[in-house]
Amino acid sequence: MKYFFLSYILTGIIIVSFAGFRGHKFEEPPFQIFNDMKAQDKVKAQQPSSFFENGEAMRKPVAGTVPMGYAVPKKPASEGFVAQDYEFTHGPGYYYTGKDGDFYGDGFPKEIKVDAALVKRGQDRYNIHCAVCHGTSGDGKGVFTKYSTVIPAALTSAGFDDPANALYRPDGKIYDTITNGFNQMGGYGANIAVQDRWAIVSYIRALQFAAKNPAP
Repeated sequence: MKYFFLSYILTGIIIVSFAGFRGHKFEEPPFQIFNDMKAQDKVKAQQPSSFFENGEAMRKPVAGTVPMGYAVPKKPASEGFVAQDYEFTHGPGYYYTGKDGDFYGDGFPKEIKVDAALVKRGQDRYNIHCAVCHGTSGDGKGVFTKYSTVIPAALTSAGFDDPANALYRPDGKIYDTITNGFNQMGGYGANIAVQDRWAIVSYIRALQFAAKNPAP
């Protein structure tokens, strides 16, 4: 039995010798049997790097590139600022918030031209960002529902487009939901440009109209 305890103590000594005591500091990097990807070749923001020619870790974007969904301004802001040229800009008005004071507004802001091109753009953006949950027809039966217990809103439900119904969602409310999210839905304000949010609102209204007026 004594040999068992001696072996046990010896094993403990070996482990402590390799690993050290908790809080013990070493001058050399720690010995790792399994590094679990803790040591990776990477660069850190605002840090120098000898890997690149200019010695900077952070890389500059390719000349002329802009974020996806962001329109290239027609002229520099120094020559006159037009809010609609900078689609992720935020402001206090209805165009940016979907609200008139403390209430959700209805209708489209004056900055938006409601036409076939807007609805078409809304269809494109809806299919990219919304259809996976709400379904291509807005019935709330997107492919996401096959893998989750969360039930997305059926945007074509009776009452969603009826101001006399308690379920009615004004245009401003739909815009705000896209921007900031609602319940378990996250906000898309950082992913979808302001004009595209309104375009999606217009397409949702088109889906609601189509649901109530099916083609013969």
